[in-house]
Amino acid sequence: MEKQLSMNQGTLYVIATPIGNRADMGGRAISVLKQVDLIAAEDTRHSKILLQHYNINVPMQAYHDHNEEQATPKLIQRLQAGENIALISDAGTPLLSDPGYRLVKAAHEVSIKVSPIPGACAAVAALSVSGLATDRFMFAGFPPHKQAARLNFYQEFEGQLATLVFYESSHRVLASVKDLQQVFGGHRRVVLAREISKLFETVHSSTLSELVVYIQTDANQQKGEFVIVLEGAEQQVNAQSAELEQVLKILLAELPVKQASQLAAKITGMKKNMAYKLALKIAAK
Repeated sequence: MEKQLSMNQGTLYVIATPIGNRADMGGRAISVLKQVDLIAAEDTRHSKILLQHYNINVPMQAYHDHNEEQATPKLIQRLQAGENIALISDAGTPLLSDPGYRLVKAAHEVSIKVSPIPGACAAVAALSVSGLATDRFMFAGFPPHKQAARLNFYQEFEGQLATLVFYESSHRVLASVKDLQQVFGGHRRVVLAREISKLFETVHSSTLSELVVYIQTDANQQKGEFVIVLEGAEQQVNAQSAELEQVLKILLAELPVKQASQLAAKITGMKKNMAYKLALKIAAK
């Protein structure tokens, strides 16, 4: 077992579990799970299957969104009494759109050692194969379920320069991608990673407009668990600004500013107000 902060209290281990392929379970994770006194699991029925596969026979306790507030003080008491506890979610790294924040925060507040056991993470896995910039990225989790709230949510990231990473479910993936297209424009590059590390894993790179068609025409692409990796504004805008300027120069030779900017926006997928402002600058020269 890992060295504890003191002889009088235990350690809280935050342990990543496989997101699909069980072979992705790390040896250190298995070792620690076998030695802790308790495993706090998001869904004990789900985790029981994984633990049985690795012959891990440690007591489990449910720890999820609906009991975090009540369960956290009791788990902290057990840690303070010297027990070691492992926190796991249904899949991947805990706290990334999964329960656990409240427990980890409480542990730090009373100086209990919190130790990560790294492993699978759907967001990072998708980002690594996206082919999009990885020097800056932002994990935004699950968008809201309802369209109006989802559109507002996406609009908050409209000018974000970093690569954006979202999770989405099979029930809403098509509607969500359509909303992304509406907010960010059809030309924005995007990667849809589906069922990562599972039998029907798919990694599809395209523009947003192409992705809508791809999902609509293949029902299989509306099944499973999804990570959406979206190109940041800086890369996209730099490339499209040059295209927009070129199109505007051609159109302005024959059309008024307003009409030219509207048509240029349709051709390039850029925002109408951006096209109009650029058209005014070109016309004033």
